[in-house]
Amino acid sequence: MKTNTLLKSYLAFSALYLAILLLELETIAGFMKPVLILLLIAAVYLSASFTSKKLLLIALLCSWIGDIILLFTDRGELYFIFGLVAFLISHVVYIFLFNKQLKPKKDHNRAIYWSGVTAIIAYLMIFLSILLPSLGELTIPVFVYALVISTMLLFALKGFLIWQKPASWYVLLGAIVFVSSDSILAFDKFYSPIMYNSFFIMVTYILAQYLIVVGILKLNQKK
Repeated sequence: MKTNTLLKSYLAFSALYLAILLLELETIAGFMKPVLILLLIAAVYLSASFTSKKLLLIALLCSWIGDIILLFTDRGELYFIFGLVAFLISHVVYIFLFNKQLKPKKDHNRAIYWSGVTAIIAYLMIFLSILLPSLGELTIPVFVYALVISTMLLFALKGFLIWQKPASWYVLLGAIVFVSSDSILAFDKFYSPIMYNSFFIMVTYILAQYLIVVGILKLNQKK
């Protein structure tokens, strides 16, 4: 019950936060931002125990640390790099988390799987071909990051094909939206400024984290 209340509080607080962003009240938004993931952490912490619960908490904690660090990017490029590292670790943990979910004894649909793999590879190639010329010293870090988020999406796809529905839909859509959020951030920073960039980055980020958390909790519900 407490978990559901906290998840609803997360959505309500997120709506308020996004409204503050649209009003361009950056200082207030900066104070509100760290609360977002803390609400999800609390929701997961108070949920019933399950095998991969610690991994989910670690992934959220790394995301929260990344959120804090990125608040200070105006003070120097190092803050962006450290924030990138925090989210990189978060995505790696999500990979392990997705892989650790219970696997029913059934094969995945090979046609859908390989179609998904092709789409992920195409995304990665297009993403890198557009951004690489403008990355400079950040070429290797951004390349590694793009590879990791693509792998995270791949593991979400693999899980989607064998996990129970509708939980698997939550996780897959969460992973897709997370990649979208990271892509918007990257294009805005390295390619061309995007109008309402903060809003679009955060609305996709907020939705992605919510969908993944809800999906994992649903996958591990006691029957």
